[in-house]
Amino acid sequence: MTAYAAPISDMRFVLRHLVGLDRIAALPGKSETTPELVEAVLEEAGRLAGEVIAPLNAVGDREGARLENGVVRTAPGFREAYARYRDGGWNALPFEAEWGGQDLPWAVAMAVAEMWQSASLAFGLCPVLNQGAVEALQAHGSDEQKRTYLPKLVSGVWTGTMNLTEPQAGSDVGAVRTKAERQPDGTYRITGQKIFITYGDHDMAENIVHLVLARTPDAPAGIKGISLFLVPKLLPDADGEPGERNDLRCVSLEHKLGIHASPTCVMAYGDAGGATGFLIGQENRGIEYMFTMMNNARLTVGLQGVAVAERATQAAEAYAATRLQGKPIGAENGTPIAAHPDVRRMLLSMRCLTEAARALTYSAGAALDLARGHPDPIERAHAQARVDLLTPVVKGWSTDVGCEVASTGIQVHGGMGYIEETGAAQFLRDARITPIYEGTNGIQANDLVFRKVARDGGVAARQLFEEMARTQAELAAHPAAASIRERLVESLAALMAATDWVVETAPGTPAAVAASAVHYLRMFGLVAGGWLMARAALAAAVEDDDPALAATKLAHARFFADQFLPQAASLLLPITEGWRSVVDGAA
Repeated sequence: MTAYAAPISDMRFVLRHLVGLDRIAALPGKSETTPELVEAVLEEAGRLAGEVIAPLNAVGDREGARLENGVVRTAPGFREAYARYRDGGWNALPFEAEWGGQDLPWAVAMAVAEMWQSASLAFGLCPVLNQGAVEALQAHGSDEQKRTYLPKLVSGVWTGTMNLTEPQAGSDVGAVRTKAERQPDGTYRITGQKIFITYGDHDMAENIVHLVLARTPDAPAGIKGISLFLVPKLLPDADGEPGERNDLRCVSLEHKLGIHASPTCVMAYGDAGGATGFLIGQENRGIEYMFTMMNNARLTVGLQGVAVAERATQAAEAYAATRLQGKPIGAENGTPIAAHPDVRRMLLSMRCLTEAARALTYSAGAALDLARGHPDPIERAHAQARVDLLTPVVKGWSTDVGCEVASTGIQVHGGMGYIEETGAAQFLRDARITPIYEGTNGIQANDLVFRKVARDGGVAARQLFEEMARTQAELAAHPAAASIRERLVESLAALMAATDWVVETAPGTPAAVAASAVHYLRMFGLVAGGWLMARAALAAAVEDDDPALAATKLAHARFFADQFLPQAASLLLPITEGWRSVVDGAA
């Protein structure tokens, strides 16, 4: 497997020119986010990712996690790598200083998190789940729960999980059967089984804090009767340190297509009478609280798509630069396969899709910073609407990009890509879960069309489209970008027409919109990605004094515009008319 080098130059470029890091640094409490600090953070994180975590990727895939005598053992090297990660303070990056965090912007934290996910997706999953637990407790936990658990979770000394899924209740969390019975002391006795619990047990942390969806005896049926409980593996003692073992255990590990080093646990609660749980917030509001975890996780899963795409692209580029096979047209004998036009097309596709997805994902992170920290409530509301709009697109489109790029990477390797020793196959196997967990991409598409577009009449979407139109106007002043502008105009017009159709059709014919939702999400991702690539070309040409960088950004924007934006426009007919054969065929 090839080495991993964090793409710091492109990360820095996106943060500076597309995200507007100076605007984020101007927010209250973020003044220390200087370019020098960000540079130092990226460089140091890149070293840890490349030198410590990345070498474990193949080891983790080969060895996997093991359940031995009731204890989950992680793959060789994972405990030591996690200790380096934890002791370096990396887990605390975006969290509040009140709980031991470093208060860095989410946009910067996302760039750093991309490195962990690229180095080893299986390793990076542990911090993802922990992050969701921290977000949920910060938003909905009691003061006592925050004091007891947040410092440990923020530091990474303890880790967190989300326990949602059950054998009979996958994405339909309203079908949850896990029980929570009130006790005289105010605690709850938790009994039931959860499946697909990432890092539900492991040997890397002192304690594991499970956030568990369960139903009280007198709760209403369906999603309105779900509550959220905090259920630690080891109950904290009077000093807040790990104490008595709770009545919960991992009963088995799932055998999976990929991410073998990430223990996916079947968790049993209450085999000896009932696990002690603590209610988070109020009863019957668990679904509301769950979405605090889920929305955070969905952005990070989209980031995983970017990360796997980056790793697969680096591997394919390295292989194509040295592999000799045939004679490329117009080249001399002995020229590597990277010079073959079709291989060059594949490599450019991988690189440009990865850059577009990175820009989109970081942009959502920046909107999150503005939504939480801007002093103007109107600006906060506008930014939150942008986060809400982009979250399903980031999760859905970026994970689809991860799978597409990883698959293309195997193709670049040819037959060697199908052999495990090159590592190309692992990238695809690992990436394949990302369009499924934290809400399948079909769920993301439905969320986009019904909750994020139709519900507000397309207001948030059209505000974004206005920004895209301003970029079109800026492109008109650059003759070299004429073809980019032309493709962007065509694809944005198609997206606006599709959006109008969604808004008009959803109230009366929701089945039609549901049947077209995945196409709409892909169109949205392609147009948003093409827009950001065009902005990158403009920024490199106008604001950067590096001619080579400007030329590369222009070339990549032109390639994306020529190869991918026409795909967006071609989806208009499947969206507005193709639903008929789906709905009628189903009848």
